[in-house]
Amino acid sequence: MFTSLKKKWNFKHLKDERFTFLFDDVPTDEMVVFDCETTGLDPKTDDIISIGAVKIKGNRILTDEAIHIYIDQDKEIDPKSITIHQIRNCDLYGAIPLQEAIEKFLYYIGNRPLVGYYLEFDVAMVNKYIKPMYGITIPNTQEEVSAIYYDKKIPAIPQGNIDLRFNTILEDLDLPKLQAHDALDDAIMTALIYLKLKNTTKLK
Repeated sequence: MFTSLKKKWNFKHLKDERFTFLFDDVPTDEMVVFDCETTGLDPKTDDIISIGAVKIKGNRILTDEAIHIYIDQDKEIDPKSITIHQIRNCDLYGAIPLQEAIEKFLYYIGNRPLVGYYLEFDVAMVNKYIKPMYGITIPNTQEEVSAIYYDKKIPAIPQGNIDLRFNTILEDLDLPKLQAHDALDDAIMTALIYLKLKNTTKLK
């Protein structure tokens, strides 16, 4: 009930009718996994440098339809953040303007549910832009893989001391590790985690 009212309130504030499709009924067998690389960890003051996203349809990860967007920056990237995501100012040659990047992302996700690892942060970063642009926040339903992992792991560890670090989850699920802190690679690894958890009854 509350979710439905919140979605209606959100829709009333949509400034651009091009994006009414975000509020359409959710498809039953498709979702989008996405990840952002950012200049820092504060949505209020930091910016998105790149977005990686990949669709899941049924039990398939559609890597051939994945997107990896680099966003042009208004200011120099802090060297401290470069040590984390390895994206330098010179690597952004050919990056696209912010509004174009956000619109490309929204058209890609459509009305599909979103999946991510600490997804709340990535959604907050996108909302930082679309709220002033279009008057809304992302209305898509969301699934957090660390929460799914926790729920499947907790029966085997009653004391509740569960390591939710990304690499730990990958190792526990015996999944391959791709290049870290690359938005698209992180999205693909998260998609692998999601499908493994979806098809696993319980974890040891």
